[in-house]
Amino acid sequence: MTAYDAIVLAGGAAKRLGGADKPAVSVGGRALLDRVLGVCRGAGCTVVVGGRRATARPVVWAREDPPGGGPLAALDAGVRQIGAPAVLVLSADLPFLGERTVRQLIGALDTSGREAALLTDAGGRDQPLVAAYRTEPLRRELALLATEYGSLTGLPLRLLTQELDLARIAAEPLASFDCDTWEDISAARARIREHGNVLDEWITAVKDELGIDLDVDTGALLDLARDAAHGVARPAAPLTTFLVGYAAAKAGGGPEAVAEAARKAAALAARWADETDQAAAGTEAGPAATGEKPTDDTDEVDAG
Repeated sequence: MTAYDAIVLAGGAAKRLGGADKPAVSVGGRALLDRVLGVCRGAGCTVVVGGRRATARPVVWAREDPPGGGPLAALDAGVRQIGAPAVLVLSADLPFLGERTVRQLIGALDTSGREAALLTDAGGRDQPLVAAYRTEPLRRELALLATEYGSLTGLPLRLLTQELDLARIAAEPLASFDCDTWEDISAARARIREHGNVLDEWITAVKDELGIDLDVDTGALLDLARDAAHGVARPAAPLTTFLVGYAAAKAGGGPEAVAEAARKAAALAARWADETDQAAAGTEAGPAATGEKPTDDTDEVDAG
């Protein structure tokens, strides 16, 4: 597979969220930005364009000039920080994007020989901020647009993509679902708590919180827990305990390491519970997270 870097656009005004700090909004106990950074593990370098903040993974920070200059200006600022022959470009508000989709996008550059590979949603709409680009054609077109228009500020993404030789990949359900409104946030939070999703979401969140990059055989662990406890009613408990122990051992062991790992997991559980309480109180309501949302050239594509 082609070596690649990643650029995550995490700026913008988030007008439809009332100006909230969208990348920091929690879904499943994790900030939206951290959820997106989690699928960038294969990148050699990950650049986040936006205001600096604490993140679960190390990143390089960049900022468009002027701040709030739109997606092309932000993309240009990010490209200046990378050196790989390909770049994965994502917005910071994709709660359901998975590593399989990332591999498909990067792989499509290899198999198609084209300049970019874009995800298309269920309605057939291009998603230029869920895409992989060859770095040199991307730089070329950004430079040409800056020369033609005098500046990249405020320009729509379609001006870039219409000049590139594109491969298109049909999205898996929800892969391109983005969170532009509080209704979208509510739908995303409800989705991850569905019976078939909640355990995997929780374990991923715990690993992210504790800084563990470990593939856990949850089936084997649950079998062991059931054997030991004569049937486990709440499988998140033994799995979380295991991960806390693993994190503590990795940190050198001892009471202090255990206490710190447990504190982090408890804080994550509190955030998780807060979201559940909000939903139970009826403060969240919205459409199902289907990924079927109309977009236009400038609406929220600055990842704001």
